[in-house]
Amino acid sequence: MDYRKKAVSCVKDTVLPVQMAQFRECGCSLDKQYRKYGDMEGFFAKIIEQGRRYEVGYPKCVCPEVQDGETEDPAHCECSRQSILYILETLLPGKQVSVEIMETVLDGAQRCRFAVTVESEK
Repeated sequence: MDYRKKAVSCVKDTVLPVQMAQFRECGCSLDKQYRKYGDMEGFFAKIIEQGRRYEVGYPKCVCPEVQDGETEDPAHCECSRQSILYILETLLPGKQVSVEIMETVLDGAQRCRFAVTVESEK
C-alpha cells in the first residue's frame, strides 16, 4: 500500500492548512508553534531539543479508517507517520526531516507518539 499517497490525500486540505497557519503565525518557528499549540485536544508536541528534536502525537487514534472499523493493523500507522512527515517537509522546505513511530494505539499503547528529527539541510 502507498501510505505516502494516502497520507497526503488525508491531510493536504485539512490538517496542513491549519498547521501552516499556526507555523506562519509563530514566525515560521516550529519551537514557537509547538509551545503555543502543542497541547491541544487532538494533538500534542514536546520540544526535546530546540530546533532539532521533537515528540509529536495524538492522545488517541485519529485515523478515520480505524475509527470506522476498517482496519486494526498496526502497520496502518505508517500512514500517520507519513502525514506528519509530509506536513513537516512542507513547513520546512530545504530541511531533512525524519519521523519514527515510537508507539501507537494499534500497537496497544495509550496514545500515538512519533519522534521527529530536523536536520539543518537536505
